[in-house]
Amino acid sequence: MSMPTVQFLFDFGSPNAYLSHQVIPAIEARTGVRFEYVPVLLGGLFKAANNRSPMEAYKDIPLKRDYERMEMRRFIAKHGLDRFRMNPHFPVNTLKIMRGAIAAQRLGVLERYVDVVYAAMWEDGRNLDDVAVIEATLAAGGLDATALMALSQDAEVKAALVQNTQTAFERGAFGSPMFFVGDEMYFGKDRLRDVEEEILRVKAGGSAG
Repeated sequence: MSMPTVQFLFDFGSPNAYLSHQVIPAIEARTGVRFEYVPVLLGGLFKAANNRSPMEAYKDIPLKRDYERMEMRRFIAKHGLDRFRMNPHFPVNTLKIMRGAIAAQRLGVLERYVDVVYAAMWEDGRNLDDVAVIEATLAAGGLDATALMALSQDAEVKAALVQNTQTAFERGAFGSPMFFVGDEMYFGKDRLRDVEEEILRVKAGGSAG
């Protein structure tokens, strides 16, 4: 049995990445494969890939915007994600909290950090571009806010986020949520079924992409 490497490229600023994060544990339970969370900076990825957020890209296509909202409602209903709330500060500059994710990774608390920050962003509607709000959120979540915020300013941590983003672009990524099963790339929460099928295919003895 082959265990594929599965990566989730995420930025806290994407509501669809939050929704994916809520569904990933069930996929992990069914497949026995853990997803590796890879922090990337969505703004940097958009710039490198000449991409724009859906809000920008579809601003003159109201029917497309309406459809995207309908798909989101369907996904939320299907998976019972009734804690989701659109953040009133959206779009939020996520540079500080994404650097914080790299810091959390280095301190061995990424899993807790991701849960705490995603809940603050997409359930509690907090402004996570504000340092005081970030620190209060992390402390309330049982994390060492002082250590995390200090390490997030480290030059190596900043460079690691830039490198993650550049590597993602070089692999073909252009947004978030983006998934890799081996080298097979999938974009969007609506591809999670395909991600799961590919994991199972590789586990059953198929070659990894």
